[in-house]
Amino acid sequence: MTRSFQPIREWHGVDRDRFEADIVPLRQPAVLRGIAASWPAVQAARQSDEALRDYIEATDLGKPVPAFLGPPQINGRFWYSNDLRGLNYQQRIAPIAELLRVLMSVRDEEQPPAFYAGAVPIAENCPDFGRDNVLGIAGPGAVARLWIGNRVTVSTHFDMSENVAVVVGGRRRFTLFPPEQVRNLYVGPFDFTFAGPPVSMVDLRNPDLDRYPRYAEALETALEAELEPGDAIYIPYMWWHQVEGLSPVNVLTNYWWDLSPRHWQGSPFRTLMHAVMSIRDLPERERDVWRTWFDHYVFGAGHDAVTHLPRAGRGALGEMTPDMAQRVKHYLIDDLRR
Repeated sequence: MTRSFQPIREWHGVDRDRFEADIVPLRQPAVLRGIAASWPAVQAARQSDEALRDYIEATDLGKPVPAFLGPPQINGRFWYSNDLRGLNYQQRIAPIAELLRVLMSVRDEEQPPAFYAGAVPIAENCPDFGRDNVLGIAGPGAVARLWIGNRVTVSTHFDMSENVAVVVGGRRRFTLFPPEQVRNLYVGPFDFTFAGPPVSMVDLRNPDLDRYPRYAEALETALEAELEPGDAIYIPYMWWHQVEGLSPVNVLTNYWWDLSPRHWQGSPFRTLMHAVMSIRDLPERERDVWRTWFDHYVFGAGHDAVTHLPRAGRGALGEMTPDMAQRVKHYLIDDLRR
C-alpha cells in the first residue's frame, strides 16, 4: 500500500536549550534536520558506504553482538510464523566489523537476505565512535546505541522512554502514531516479542482492513518523515513508530532516556500485565469495582485521595520513596509466589 501521511514538523538549528524549551513540552514528534551533520561518521557516510564501514570498523573492539538474519523471501519484514509460536528469521552473534562485511557483501543483490543488528551499546563496543559523535540534546542517563541493517522494517512498536534517533548512513522512513491509538493498532503478544515491546499486527504498507477494520482510524492519525545522514527524529514517550530502511546500507544511532528516572518504582507495562492476569477476567460487577478503585487511587484523585490521613500514617498510599517501593515489592512478591 502506498499512501502519504501527515508530515512530521521539522526544526532546524536545534540546540539543547531550544530542544528542552520549545520541542519536548509539545509532546509531539519532531524532525531535527541536520543536527548531526558535523559528525565524523556522517561525513564518512556521505563519502561512500565503504568509508562509513571503514570508519566504524576502526572503532570496533571486536566484541560479539546479536543480529537478525532472514531469508530474501521475507522482503525485509521480520515477523512471526503463522501460528505466532515462531519467527521468520534467525539470530546470529558476531563482531560489528564482521556484520558490516556481511552487509556490504549483499549490498548489490537484487533480493538480498534481510539483515539487522540493533541496540548495540556504543560505549561498550565502539567507544571512540561514541567519543567523536555526540548528540548534545540527549537527556540525562542516555546511552548511545548503534543500529545497522539493509532494507528492513522494524514493525510498529513503542518505547517506554524518550527517544532521539540519528541517521548516520543511508535513508530511513519513520511512521508514527500517537499513544492513544493502541486500540486501533491491534497489538500482538506481550510475552513473545522480537526485541522487547509488543508490535502492531498490521502490515502498515499493506493493511488488511477486513481483518483489522479499526486500523483505518489509526491511519488517519499517522505522521511520517524520511531522514538522511545527519538528520534526527525526536520520538516522545510511548509514541508508536515503524522504521524502514530505504538503502542497502543503513546505520543509525539512538538515545533513550527517562523524563523521570525512577527505576525503583518498577515498570508500568509489567503492572499492566499483572492487571490483565488478576482483573481482566473477573465478573463484570467486580471489574467495575476495581475500575473505580484505580480511578480513585491512580488516575483520578491520586495523592488527594489520602489527604484525610496524617502523612506519617499513609504508608504505601503516601509519597513513594525507594524504601517504600522495596516494601511494596516484597508485598507483591509474597502474593505472586502463591
